[in-house]
Amino acid sequence: MSHDLSRLLRPRHIAVLGSGWAVNVIDQCRKMGFKGPVWPIHPTKSEIGGLRAYPSIAELPDAPDATFIGVNRHATVDVVADLAARGAGGAICFASGWTEAGEPELQARLVEAAGDMPILGPNCYGVINYLDGALLWPDQHGGRRVERGVALLSQSSNIVINLTMQARGLPVAYVACLGNAAQIGLAELAGALLADDRVTAIGMYVEGIDDAPAFAAMAEAARAAGKGIVCVKSGKTEASRTAAASHTASLAGGGAASSAFLRQSGVAEVNTLPELLETLKIFHVHGPQIGRRLCSCSCSGGEAGLVADLAAPYGHVFEPPTEAQRQRLGDILGPIVTIANPLDYHTFIWGDGPRTEAVFTTMLEGYDAGVYIIDPPRPDRCDPSSFEPALDAIVAAGRTTGKPAFPVASLPENLDEQRAIEMMDAGVAPLMGLETALAALKAAMSPAGAPGWRPIAATGPRETRMLDEAEGKRILEAAGVAIPKGVLGRTLDELRAKAAGLTPPLALKGLGFAHKTEAGAVRLGLQTLDGQAEIAGATGYLAEEMVTGTLAEVLLGLRRDPVYGVTLTLGLGGVTAEVLADTVTLVLPASREDILAAMRGLRLWPLLDGYRGRARADIGAVADIAVGLAALMIARPDLEEIEINPILVRQTGAVAVDALIREAI
Repeated sequence: MSHDLSRLLRPRHIAVLGSGWAVNVIDQCRKMGFKGPVWPIHPTKSEIGGLRAYPSIAELPDAPDATFIGVNRHATVDVVADLAARGAGGAICFASGWTEAGEPELQARLVEAAGDMPILGPNCYGVINYLDGALLWPDQHGGRRVERGVALLSQSSNIVINLTMQARGLPVAYVACLGNAAQIGLAELAGALLADDRVTAIGMYVEGIDDAPAFAAMAEAARAAGKGIVCVKSGKTEASRTAAASHTASLAGGGAASSAFLRQSGVAEVNTLPELLETLKIFHVHGPQIGRRLCSCSCSGGEAGLVADLAAPYGHVFEPPTEAQRQRLGDILGPIVTIANPLDYHTFIWGDGPRTEAVFTTMLEGYDAGVYIIDPPRPDRCDPSSFEPALDAIVAAGRTTGKPAFPVASLPENLDEQRAIEMMDAGVAPLMGLETALAALKAAMSPAGAPGWRPIAATGPRETRMLDEAEGKRILEAAGVAIPKGVLGRTLDELRAKAAGLTPPLALKGLGFAHKTEAGAVRLGLQTLDGQAEIAGATGYLAEEMVTGTLAEVLLGLRRDPVYGVTLTLGLGGVTAEVLADTVTLVLPASREDILAAMRGLRLWPLLDGYRGRARADIGAVADIAVGLAALMIARPDLEEIEINPILVRQTGAVAVDALIREAI
């Protein structure tokens, strides 16, 4: 069920309850210049915060568009019921002590009392609307009135308060907290904020995604509207659920699945709050995606070298200028300056506005975006006026070329807030902190999600059983996956009798182990099974012909995720899979092309792709296996997990030599 949040987010009038908290909300609305009436409600007081207080909701002049409820949790339920009956537009439920404190029944009563009326929370700090000066907010904040800007949405009130204190020139239109999200979830609130034409982008601090398909739909709608989304996702070092017996559980748990989901949804993910703010600047000025080809200009060889070094971990590659650019830049800068990218243009043109503009513009013309490293002197102790021609030249280069031109301060404090605000108003996004800027630029290059992509519906936790390798391989073979020729036996004696038709070398495996190598339940390179001792703890035995002509060992794992549906993990496999930790994760559905593109991003991809004259492994065969097993996971919801480690990849073809499959009981 969707809710109309327009009255709550953009109220004409506000009601407040709870004498102490009410005064704070009244003060914040007054300071921010809210033009509508604010109505305190109190059963005994006639005045709160200098305003007339009404004894009840029923006696208000009108049904309030938005209400801040600052009373205890039990009284909150009754207040919400009264507001819903009056036809109010929505409420912030501030009190704590609900599901997070072991009282889910009370929270359920609150949602029932609200009915169709939207509520944020409970255990929610509130909403700030800097566009209209409407604050349902009981505390200090660092924002200012703006005419347009970004929204900040957080599942942590303290973090979003900290974000409002930024002095980076970012115009913030809304601040919103979710609290327990008993009724209004992450995607619905984000969508409602983005629906305001004055909102240019949204930044989120996310602890958990409650409805992955709805979030993906919201992200697609935002992209279609030209509005970028950037997210800090916390909790990435914790497994998404209890670790299973597989390598996949440890390699794809925690942040891998959430990062894959955000990426496939077209959402930029960053690691720090400064990166979040700087990426939002880019989105606010230039929209949700910029090109990948960067140039860099600075008047120092040290800065040119530093930007090249710091850019490498983010995948930025500075391509050299074209011959035409070289000629033009050489004519302007003279023979002493080496024309390169990053460009150290020296200080021969310092203070010469037209020549500086010509250099900056000529450089930017050959690229998608430009980084201009510039650190004006602090205005309280120095005179920054000599930097004005260079700053003006950056603005002019962006306007002339129609491409993003970013002034970048190597230290964040070297661009003061007022200058940053003025540059943002001029359509230029100044970025603060060189490494942070490079991370933000990388995030702003994130590709859009595939149109219509939605994750598969998630299933809840359930009991499962692990199939033995023989059972698992029968499922793989039925799905068209190549497996080694082999035989089964309940005992070694039975196995020897059946193995006469196998061609050595052979692999002998004891069944009933999640990790046979660690348990000593695998014996390889055998010419015969004669003389082999029993394997302690084995529930049966499997003998197989060993695969020859192997070029690579690859891990493939599919598992159901409680939030994102089904994840697919691929990477370098074998007994060292977790040591190498070189894997990529996708959230299903994923096409064969998606899978191949993801694998090309592996750190050790060159080893699979003919490094230094080696034969190329048939990774297309691995992708075919992944596509087939992904379809199997979708068709069979009883399958909880499939892991093959390893797939032995030849120059032509690939063979699954191990299988770990869990299914629901």
